[in-house]
Amino acid sequence: MIRRLVVSSLPVALLLGACASGGVEEVAPRPSPDVATSPSATPSDAAAAASEAPAVPQARLDRRLRDAAWANDVPRARRLVEQGADVNAKDDTQQSAYLVATSEGHLDLLRLTLRNGARIDDKDSWNGTGLIRAAERGHGLVVGELLRAGIERDHVNRIGYQAIHEAIWLGEDTASYATTVRVLAAGGVELDRVSPSAGLTPLQMARERGYDGLERILTTVTTAEEPADPNAALLRAARTGDADAVAVALRAGADIETRDDHERTALLLASTYDHVAAAQVLVAMGADPDALDDRHDTPWLVTGVTGSVAMLEALLPANPDLTIQNRYGGLSPIPAGERGHVDYIRRVVRTDVDIDHVNDLGWTSMLEAIILGNGSEPYQEIVRILLDAGADPAIADREGVTPLQHAEQRGYDEIAALLRR
Repeated sequence: MIRRLVVSSLPVALLLGACASGGVEEVAPRPSPDVATSPSATPSDAAAAASEAPAVPQARLDRRLRDAAWANDVPRARRLVEQGADVNAKDDTQQSAYLVATSEGHLDLLRLTLRNGARIDDKDSWNGTGLIRAAERGHGLVVGELLRAGIERDHVNRIGYQAIHEAIWLGEDTASYATTVRVLAAGGVELDRVSPSAGLTPLQMARERGYDGLERILTTVTTAEEPADPNAALLRAARTGDADAVAVALRAGADIETRDDHERTALLLASTYDHVAAAQVLVAMGADPDALDDRHDTPWLVTGVTGSVAMLEALLPANPDLTIQNRYGGLSPIPAGERGHVDYIRRVVRTDVDIDHVNDLGWTSMLEAIILGNGSEPYQEIVRILLDAGADPAIADREGVTPLQHAEQRGYDEIAALLRR
C-alpha cells in the first residue's frame, strides 16, 4: 500500500525551499577565511583546514538523501552517497531512499541504491517489500529490476497482499499495469494464491474489479501449457508481438538472449516488428539492447529504420550503446534522416547520440535527409530539427559537397534557405 505516503510532501517542500534560498547543505564547510584567503597560506594549509572541518552528521546526510530521493535528484543523491549517506536509513515513517525509489518508480535512483548496499528485502511500515510497493504503482521496470536483483517474490505484507495482488486490487486496467503483471508472471511469482484479506486470487481480483485486460493476461499465463521449447516459444512470441506469450516463455525458463537463424534475439525481433508491449516485458527482464545479429543490427539501431518513437522510449531504460554502428557505419539518426522520420529525429536528438556522425558512405543524417530525401516538408523539418540541435551544416560528403550545395543542386529551396541562416 503506497497511497499512504502523503507525509512525503513535507520533506520535498522543505528541500525546495532550501534550494530556493541557495542552500547546498551536503557540501562540507569551507576552510576558515583566515587560512583559505591568507596570502601566505599554502595548499597544504588549506588542505589541513579542510580536513579539520566538521563532518556532516550521519542523520543529516541520511535525511538529505531521502529528500533527494523524493525529488528524484539522482546527481545529488549520488553526491550524498559518496559522502556516506546510507541508502537504507529510514525516517520515522519507515521510508528510506531505497524504498522511496521502489514506490515512486525512480529507476536510475533504484539502480544507485542497489549498487550501494540497498537491503533488497527491507520492509516498509506495512511490512511490504519494494516489490509490493512498485507493483501497486504499476512500475513494471522497477518490478523487473527488483526481480532480477533477487528480491523475495512472494512476500505477503501486513494486510495480506503479495505484489501481484496489489498490482491488481489497487491498480488499474492500463498499459503500465499490464506490463507490470506480465513482468511479475515472467519473473515467476505465485499467481494463484488467495489473498488472506480479500479472499480472492489475482485472477478473481481482476474479474471482481472489471479489469478485462488484466483478467485476459492472467487467464493466459495461468492456463497456458508450458512450451516444449521455451526458447523457440519466446522468439515466436516476440516476432508476432504476443506479450503474454513472452511472459509465459520466460516463466518457463526461456533464455532471454536466445537467437534465431539470423542471430536475432527476442528483443531485436520485437524492435524490428515494432511490438512495443513485448519489448517492454523483455527490457524489464533484462534483455540486451545491444545484441547484434548477422546484419550488424541491434534493437536500438533498428529504431532508426522503423522510426518508432514508442520503441525508442521502451529501449532507453535499458541504456543502449548509442555508439554501435550498423553495417553501413551509421548510427540510428542516419537511416531515420533518409526515411523522413520526423518524430524520431525530434526525439533522438535529445539523447546523447552523435548527430554529426559520418557513415561509411561519407554522409551524416543531414546529408542523407537531403541526398536521399525529396525536399518535401518532412525532410525540411528534419533539417530544421538537426540544425536547432546543433548539427554542423558544414560537414561535406567525400567529394567535398556541403549540405547547402546538395540542396541547391536539387532545387530544394526551402532546405537551402534553412542552411543559409
